[in-house]
Amino acid sequence: MTSVYRSEQARAEVRRWCVSRIEGSGMAHARSEVTTTAGVTGVVTAGPEPRVGEPSVVLLPGTNMNAALCLPVADVLARERRVVVLDLPGQPGLSADLRPRAKRLSWYGKWLTEALAQAVPGPVVVVGHSLGGAVALACDAPQIVGRVLLSSAGLVRLRVPAPLLAATVPWLLRPTVARSTALVRHMAAPGRGHVADSLGEWMDLVGRCCRTSLAPLPLPSGLLELRRSVPTLVVTGQFDPFLPPRELGPAARRRLGAEFRLIKGAGHLLLDESPEAVLVAVREFCAARTAG
Repeated sequence: MTSVYRSEQARAEVRRWCVSRIEGSGMAHARSEVTTTAGVTGVVTAGPEPRVGEPSVVLLPGTNMNAALCLPVADVLARERRVVVLDLPGQPGLSADLRPRAKRLSWYGKWLTEALAQAVPGPVVVVGHSLGGAVALACDAPQIVGRVLLSSAGLVRLRVPAPLLAATVPWLLRPTVARSTALVRHMAAPGRGHVADSLGEWMDLVGRCCRTSLAPLPLPSGLLELRRSVPTLVVTGQFDPFLPPRELGPAARRRLGAEFRLIKGAGHLLLDESPEAVLVAVREFCAARTAG
């Protein structure tokens, strides 16, 4: 096992940032923890109690992200239904800091089964972004009645175009706000400067305090075949540099039998770039699960 943090001081600094952002958000929520075999899991819950047969939405952030960065989307979703955001263990946030060196996705799948059983009674639709999408696919918890996978890992290998790699290396070697902002701009669609402004500070903190993890490999075809039994919607941005729609769309249909939706004018950071389009996709998908 290895820690996501470079030091105990780094861990404390990240936790202070997350707690301050959550508590200062103005969103009506409850912050709690559940304990799993992967350690403590940070939980943020908002929205009304689900009606009979209505699934709660469980949001899984991507690499280097957490509940503190998903609050705007969670807040709007919570006006209609119960929303639970889980910080992934081994990622910077309010969950345990350790992650395994090998078989990481199967470990995450077991973790999610345990976390759902404790944090969310009843059926759930899991909404996973990037790494969170791969974790959603790795989990076979019986509570899961649907999956919405946003720019999801686990289906194809992530690409790293040369301009993005050129922005990543300086950020890894000597992070600054300017270098972090440049990195985020390469993840987003062209012209999405406000996204870079909002995430630059956070990614600078991550670069200074954390050991970032590599993208997971595609999940085995046999496992994905089993996941066909649960309805899935795969969503990606028109300009996603890691997961171009020309590759992710066919893979989603072929390997998972999933519906595929393209969000125009967006890159990889869908929760920040196109929250309205994400909300529409999740709302329509959950309505269909409730009606069924």
